[in-house]
Amino acid sequence: MEENNFSNQATSQGQNAQQQFNNPFYQAPVPYSTGVLVLGILSIVGCFCYLLPGLIMGIIAIVLAKTGTNIYNKNPSLYSASSFNNLKAGKVCGIIGIILTSVAVIFVGIYILVVGVAGLALLNSGAFGH
Repeated sequence: MEENNFSNQATSQGQNAQQQFNNPFYQAPVPYSTGVLVLGILSIVGCFCYLLPGLIMGIIAIVLAKTGTNIYNKNPSLYSASSFNNLKAGKVCGIIGIILTSVAVIFVGIYILVVGVAGLALLNSGAFGH
């Protein structure tokens, strides 16, 4: 039967992390890059399901992308290009999510207006026996 020794696993993981940072060719991911990508994609999905969460996630994605871009621009050689591309893609997805949510809000507003006007017209025409 095999025993798990978690202290040895933690030590080896710590040594691997230390070796990565001592490696002159290692480039860290840009801060917030994964989160921005996830929030950007979820903002697009959220605009089709529920309007408000899509808008909120898109705004958060754009704000975090701006922060991550500022950090990246201070010293680009520290960070990997692929994570910066993820950051940019997440920002674009966040912008698309905000635009789609805005269009959806306009359509819902027009729908409510049309249904309300049609309902008032029916009430005033006496269609309900008044």
